[in-house]
Amino acid sequence: MSAPTVAAAPSRATRTPSTAAEAARTVYGKVVDPEAALPAGRLLTEIRTELEGSLDPDGGLDALRRRAADWSAAETLQYQELREGLAPDTREVLVRRTALACAPLSLMSGAWLQWLSSPGNGDDPAVLAVLALYAADLGVGAPRASRGDAYLPVLRQLDISENAVPARRLTADQRIDDGHFRLAALLLAMSRRPDDFLPEILGADLCLRSVGLLPALTLVRAERPTITRWDVVDPATARGEGRTGTDLAQSAVEAVIARDGEEARTRISTGFRWALAALREWSGRLHTELTEACDPVFEMAELMRLRAREGSVYHHDYALEGRQLSDWLKECQTDPRPMLAALSRSRLVRPGAPGQSMLVTGLVGEKGRMFRVFSPEDLGVVRRWIGSLSGPAEGTPEAGAPLAPARPLALSAWRPEDGGTPPADVREAYHLLLNRTDTPAVRAYAREYVHGWLGRSRHGIDDSSMALPEQWTPQGLRPWLVDMHDQHSEAFEQGAEQELPSRDELIDSTVQLAPLTLIDGAWIKGFTDYEHASSEIGHSLFDTYWDELGNGQADLNHPLIYREVLIEMGFDLPPTASRAFAAYDGFRDGSFELPVYWLSIGRFPQTFMPEVLGLNLAMELSGVGGTYRRARLALKKYGFSTRFVDIHNTVDNVATGHSAWAADAIDTYLSSITASQGAGALDAAWQRVRTGYRSLNPPSGFRARQAGRRAARDAVKGR
Repeated sequence: MSAPTVAAAPSRATRTPSTAAEAARTVYGKVVDPEAALPAGRLLTEIRTELEGSLDPDGGLDALRRRAADWSAAETLQYQELREGLAPDTREVLVRRTALACAPLSLMSGAWLQWLSSPGNGDDPAVLAVLALYAADLGVGAPRASRGDAYLPVLRQLDISENAVPARRLTADQRIDDGHFRLAALLLAMSRRPDDFLPEILGADLCLRSVGLLPALTLVRAERPTITRWDVVDPATARGEGRTGTDLAQSAVEAVIARDGEEARTRISTGFRWALAALREWSGRLHTELTEACDPVFEMAELMRLRAREGSVYHHDYALEGRQLSDWLKECQTDPRPMLAALSRSRLVRPGAPGQSMLVTGLVGEKGRMFRVFSPEDLGVVRRWIGSLSGPAEGTPEAGAPLAPARPLALSAWRPEDGGTPPADVREAYHLLLNRTDTPAVRAYAREYVHGWLGRSRHGIDDSSMALPEQWTPQGLRPWLVDMHDQHSEAFEQGAEQELPSRDELIDSTVQLAPLTLIDGAWIKGFTDYEHASSEIGHSLFDTYWDELGNGQADLNHPLIYREVLIEMGFDLPPTASRAFAAYDGFRDGSFELPVYWLSIGRFPQTFMPEVLGLNLAMELSGVGGTYRRARLALKKYGFSTRFVDIHNTVDNVATGHSAWAADAIDTYLSSITASQGAGALDAAWQRVRTGYRSLNPPSGFRARQAGRRAARDAVKGR
């Protein structure tokens, strides 16, 4: 029998994972958390160093876009050439590997835009242009309609989706090389510091849309053209009849440049050049990996390395060429080549004949010692490797040159260097909480504030005239919602003859409500987070947030419409995000208490999800059918615009509007609780929803406030 060749085990399978690549995987797992808080300090410095490290010439954004498109076209040809002439089973290997390699970026496509809007800038036309881009990526208005959700069927149809949802689980998938997380991890890390990186994020985003469908994915699309809607996966395309993703991105870039000037253009170009360089590096590494994976020895060596640690605990009583198999497996963790060569010479393997090889027949059968050790996917790898052998191996060939390691991300820099100082009072808290970024001290203040407010809201709830029923039923809240609307209407009709407030009283209440109303939607800002914004529970909350800010149009933006009324009344207030606004002496301190609660609870969409859902229902239902109608009469009487209350009385309606969506979100949430955790968990969750509902207008007596202080103290102790 002729001497066979056991090809050199690929470098990626034989080298120890680098600390740098592992860091990228870990960072990815942290920054996909909806409550992630990226600290200031050395980590930001590292990100800036990374961004400014590209050696590509600038040449302006138009030139950069052409360069990105040209690279994409050329790189696509490289992947097409790689696919040509391969056997079907080898093409299948490449399809699966490519789909997994692209998953960290594609499952979160557009997520880096998730925090670019905030209560402090929600009336900024440039931010509205960014929000329009993000809403298109999400497929706003429908659950599971995001570009990332369109990628999920690719993994599902290939039977490799077990770690895909939620995105944090993806870091546990050892089939994905650590380096494939790096680009997405940095983009998502920047998204958690929008005040520091907004122009760079937009530049990187424009680059990705100029590239279009990732070149590697054209290989998957060619093999599986109907596996998903590839037009949605491609970030450059339009959603429905809307503008293309590239056009929306370009509009957002132009709006930011118009607002911030040439410095913004420079920083946008920096982000673009970094993203293009990072894409080139990543795609080149992936192409090398796929080229190596065409050889079955590559996947076999990789499989042995990944399984060796667990296997080395056993097999002390089995010898392979005079050594315990457990010892071979220990060595295999860093270099699988010697064991592969020995295994190919053993009685467990018939080179070229997997069907006659004990390694994939008797040993893994129901009575075999390795039953269920290998998954069906693993067994396919072993069979292909055996089928590629032509006879007993002689010697161990040298490995090829190793892949260049990914450049490092220092995890030690994740620790905040300074906890900061908590807000001195409610006005300072309002100002600091308007932005997405914060310090540990501000974040701790917000959490304590929420616990205190909810403790006050829970006080005496069972003895109160709580509108929500004591128990939730599977029939849902829609019938209750209609009853409440009828009550609001009846109360309005009965009080129609009541005297309206005086002009001065109307103006005063309008001004005092400004800190609240100018941050419309602040309580649900956490549901702009990518996975929440497209989920069955959260998509309607994002849709509500999108409506509050005018669907990307300044003339429909609720804060701007409210400012028009204030100007009619003679009050041209400072910008909401400015310190001057929070310090304005025309506001009473008490006018900031509820807004600070909104701003605080909006930071914790996971921790306080039931309470946010209840608060959202209370907020959306509060004025429909009654209060808005009465406010309209007062505004009209004194000659002020009624547009603000008119638009809320329509968009908040109980049939197809925000109130209906709020009720449906609660029903969806509680139904999921029932299905996964049972009746006991359902009762606890419903009580939390009821507390959230009451938190819009909690009791204000001494005992209630005392209960709130006690809850806040307990929260501090529990940290």
